[in-house]
Amino acid sequence: MITVKVHAPCGTIILDRAAKCNALDRQMVTDLTQAFDDLRQERRVRVILLTGAGPHFCAGVDLAQWQETTGSREALQQYYEDSQAMRELLESMMLLPKPIIAAVDGAAVGMGFGLVMASDLVVASHRATFSLPAPKRGLVSGLVAPLIVFRHGASLASRMLLSAEELDAEEGYRLGIVHRLVPSDQIWVRSNSWGEKIAESAAESLQLSKKLLNEMIGEPLGTNLTSGAAATATALTTEAASEGLKAFTEKREPKFP
Repeated sequence: MITVKVHAPCGTIILDRAAKCNALDRQMVTDLTQAFDDLRQERRVRVILLTGAGPHFCAGVDLAQWQETTGSREALQQYYEDSQAMRELLESMMLLPKPIIAAVDGAAVGMGFGLVMASDLVVASHRATFSLPAPKRGLVSGLVAPLIVFRHGASLASRMLLSAEELDAEEGYRLGIVHRLVPSDQIWVRSNSWGEKIAESAAESLQLSKKLLNEMIGEPLGTNLTSGAAATATALTTEAASEGLKAFTEKREPKFP
């Protein structure tokens, strides 16, 4: 469900689960973390592109899989492990010494938007949308919150975390979430072209620049992601989350107390 291609000086990671809108199940999170590590070690690759197969970038976490865990004896431990695995994925992207370009065509929802925020640069089509609908499902976007604050400040974080509204590509561009807005049929070509241009710079300079941004300027980010992972796991144990996940699988509106 993760496809990796090397086309030096770039490499592409494709979220390849189009039938499920590229929703991240547990195996995909593991495979995606491994894919970034594989391209980190690939000497021919200087820039990494992250994109999704089909009409959407990523619909977030596979909520149906989380729903299956609800009520089991191992639920608390499983939710903790899920949250930690996602934290490790996002941290690995931030600490990766090579620039990551998110090529977003279609919806980036929840953890899908988290992948966008953990990327260094964003190219999006006019079909792209960005949203954090967690509150409507009794959940918390604890892992995405620190990344929005780091990239764009508390004001945008408050808007997205509390309103659960969807931002279109044009507004994403205006707010600085999107760096380049391109036609849908050019999303990968334009992203790859930008990656090739970036790869003309010295690898050591790019690595040190990213280190400066993500480790020095964003020094508290690791701590905040750890807190966010704990909040995500805790929210999953609530009655609201149980109802929200059940409503999602039953394709109905949740009935919160």
